[in-house]
Amino acid sequence: MIGVVFDTNILISAAVFQKGHPFQCVTLASEGKAESITCAEILSEFRAKLIEKFDHPPEKADTIVETFKSFTRLVVIAGAVKEVEADPDDDKVIECAVAGKAALIVSGDKHLLRLKQVRQVEIITAAEFVQRFKDE
Repeated sequence: MIGVVFDTNILISAAVFQKGHPFQCVTLASEGKAESITCAEILSEFRAKLIEKFDHPPEKADTIVETFKSFTRLVVIAGAVKEVEADPDDDKVIECAVAGKAALIVSGDKHLLRLKQVRQVEIITAAEFVQRFKDE
């Protein structure tokens, strides 16, 4: 099974809009068709954005995060990866993928997508991820 790290923007889109490619990506992982991998840092950012940008009450944000965690493997990162000069905040996504031995990062972030691949981890869009499952 292919290991995948979903960037925070994919998680937010899936949780808030519950449709489209990001939602399909997370659904594929929840169905066990891909192994979702994340870290505390991504989960923390996910929760904070649900509350701050989308006005979710903390309890609702916690429920959404816990649901995602229920089908996701959690890895620990040290904050040592420095790959994204344009947006160092994106380094946690790469480090999570490396620590979890993921094959893919799914993101909508232009800084990450521009890299295409880092340390044997391919970086693709949500649409590309969904397409791979249609092609199988």
